[in-house]
Amino acid sequence: LQDIIPQPLLDQYLSMTDPARAQTVDTEIAKHCAYSLPGVALTLGRQNWHCLKDTYETLASDVQWKVRRTLAFSIHELAVILGDQLTAADLVPIFNGFLKDLDEVRIGVLKHLYDFLKLLHADKRREYLYQLQEFVVTDNTRNWRFRYELAEQLILILELYNPNDVYDYLRHIALTLCSDKVSEVRWISFKLVVAILQKFYANNANALGLNFINELVVQFRHCSKWVGRQAFAFICQVG
Repeated sequence: LQDIIPQPLLDQYLSMTDPARAQTVDTEIAKHCAYSLPGVALTLGRQNWHCLKDTYETLASDVQWKVRRTLAFSIHELAVILGDQLTAADLVPIFNGFLKDLDEVRIGVLKHLYDFLKLLHADKRREYLYQLQEFVVTDNTRNWRFRYELAEQLILILELYNPNDVYDYLRHIALTLCSDKVSEVRWISFKLVVAILQKFYANNANALGLNFINELVVQFRHCSKWVGRQAFAFICQVG
């Protein structure tokens, strides 16, 4: 129970996840419930999250991907409302589920990946380093905007990790994206490569920077295909 809003009104909202109501009231009612949930959570405050927790978990496992997609697009907003402790306990498991969902759901998480990760404690954030490369693989290889979004997010995410983590985990993704079949993805990836180099040298990780430059020279400057050598020229231009 809570005293922020009339209890019958809250009960009516919580009942929107009842499958019977989808059949008798509106087939999209669960999606409407998911769309409104961050606003309801903000109104109730984090001290009353227990009133919404079960409903949120029910929506997160809804059979309709549109419902899960709606939650995926707003999970970073809900994390701000709930704070780090509740986020780690109740949102991270659902976030992890969305990471393995359909591309239509994963894109919601991906578009605000930086916003969510920056709210986590450093040790919890490091757990996602290996999973980031899974975003390179999509259900449909023609979905190039997914890979474009990944490169854009990684440029922001660089600030959340130390140079060694960037070298060990993120540089591989950047090199893969630089060889993408779609030119738009390659272009944004060139900016990512330069941002990684800037990260190394700004943190006095000169050895890592030099190793990365040598790798770029081998993979692109001396590439047998002209598109690879062109990529090297563009990286130099961006830098």
